[in-house]
Amino acid sequence: MDQFDNNDQPAPPFWRRPAGMAVATAALIAGFYLLREHWGHILGFWPYLLLLACPLMHLMHGHGGGGHGGHAHRRQEPDRTNQWKG
Repeated sequence: MDQFDNNDQPAPPFWRRPAGMAVATAALIAGFYLLREHWGHILGFWPYLLLLACPLMHLMHGHGGGGHGGHAHRRQEPDRTNQWKG
């Protein structure tokens, strides 16, 4: 009987459950019709939305990936082996 106990597995997230998928589908359909009916109004704000997206993407994605944080503590000496001698 112990082989059928699934108490160790966590419950799936809401969006993976059937009710969550139904909510996501309804939201996509409602969003499509809302955009379709108000597309003329949205086009007027499109340049401003693009300009707003630039700093938001910079804030969200600019701090990851390692960057140059580790280079500040190490001082590099210039390479003098290849200098022109005259």
